[in-house]
Amino acid sequence: MLATVPSATLLGVEGRPVAVECQVSNGLPGFTVVGLPDTACREARDRVRAALLSSGLTWPQRRVTVNLAPSGIRKTGAGLDLPIAIALLVANDELDGEAVAGMAFVGELGLDGSVRPVAGTVPLVEAISARRVVVPLACGAEAALVGGSEVRGAATLTSLVASLKGEGSWPALPRLSPPPVPPPPDMCDVRGQDVGRAAVEVAAAGGHHLLLSGPPGAGKTMLARRLPGLLPALERDDSLVATRVYSAAGLPLPEGLVTRAPFRAPHHGASLVSLIGGGSGWMRPGEVSLSHAGVLFLDEMGEFPTAVLDSLRQPLEEGVVRVCRAKATVSYPARFLLVGATNPCPCGRGDEGGCRCTSTSRTRYVRRFSGPLLDRFDLRVVVSKPDVDELLRGGRGETTATVAERVAEARRRARERGVRCNAELPARLLDDSVPLTAPALSLLEHKLRTNGLSARGLHRVRRVARTLADLAGDGGVVGEEQVCLALGLRAEPRLGEEAW
Repeated sequence: MLATVPSATLLGVEGRPVAVECQVSNGLPGFTVVGLPDTACREARDRVRAALLSSGLTWPQRRVTVNLAPSGIRKTGAGLDLPIAIALLVANDELDGEAVAGMAFVGELGLDGSVRPVAGTVPLVEAISARRVVVPLACGAEAALVGGSEVRGAATLTSLVASLKGEGSWPALPRLSPPPVPPPPDMCDVRGQDVGRAAVEVAAAGGHHLLLSGPPGAGKTMLARRLPGLLPALERDDSLVATRVYSAAGLPLPEGLVTRAPFRAPHHGASLVSLIGGGSGWMRPGEVSLSHAGVLFLDEMGEFPTAVLDSLRQPLEEGVVRVCRAKATVSYPARFLLVGATNPCPCGRGDEGGCRCTSTSRTRYVRRFSGPLLDRFDLRVVVSKPDVDELLRGGRGETTATVAERVAEARRRARERGVRCNAELPARLLDDSVPLTAPALSLLEHKLRTNGLSARGLHRVRRVARTLADLAGDGGVVGEEQVCLALGLRAEPRLGEEAW
């Protein structure tokens, strides 16, 4: 007998529908899985057999063939265990085919018959068009976020079969219980860093990439960690994409949809694959995708390998990562705000005296920052050590809530131009969105003629000037003052031999 059960498999951060076909026929006893299964899918034979026997169900002593259609897509993960088991029960007349009509199944089976959670529940359920979807009970609340199909949960194979036969009730789906969230760090804690505070505000308002350079302890990390609190809540589309990425990466979703801007800060020992995404067995999203619609903070940026830093150049321009492998090509979303923090030299002392770096180490250090990568930073700010009087006796600055109001207003003005933030303004709209006065245009022309600015840098300076004008409440022509400030916030970082 032949039985077909709908399910889905994960490819990157997207789900692909899969039809699990099972045939039980005469012949030598055996179990074969075809349709480009990976190792985890092929091992489903042993898990399904042990789960059926542990649940008191019959394992057929006949020829069993399972096809995962379409055969041209590689199937990954153990999420097809449950649909294979259900299809086998239907094909072996252990379960009536009408009982599973219009239903799809996703889940991993334990040897004791338990239904275990799988990574990527959100994109998997999104890919299924069936009226009802049965998922592991632990993933029920996460699957319900999709809102398309009716979601049912199953804790064990025994209880699932009983519910399908009408001999038991479906268990209630668990509710997401968000843990207590500590208050985010406040901008008012930063003292003596007026330029750094202004740069962080401009970065948040316009979505501009920011590089902070300065000696250790000057407050670079402190400033960067306060930037996410200035960003507005995610829009619906960004929230769904970020939730899909987190689900595909197997990260918990205790608050349901990801509604706040993500903040990721990978260690400087992170590999290229962990940052960009991919992998040999499981194509997992990297840190640049996990920070989609949020902030990617690279602390001690000068300690990252050169290849890892240069791999960010294309995602910064396109907002997407394309990982090409022999078996598949996967695209990951990667539209993030990059914030880097680095010391002027390996020892960090710079021109303060007593620098212990050799010329070789300084040269090696500065070579990690390629020119094309530095050119993609809209804001490059030197953070000096704060004044002692301001540090000890200075008053509290503006709070995060106050600054966030100005950021929200600047973002509202950007949305009126048809973009989320000014950093996304296309070059063809700059003349209309960023009209310049004659002195401002003359200043930019001088910078271009003296090789102080590249063509890409020109566009970025104009976008930053537009953000500065929006923060000042001026939505008209951008003047020389805003252009000067934008150029000042784009100073060359003093790194290596010419540092400090």
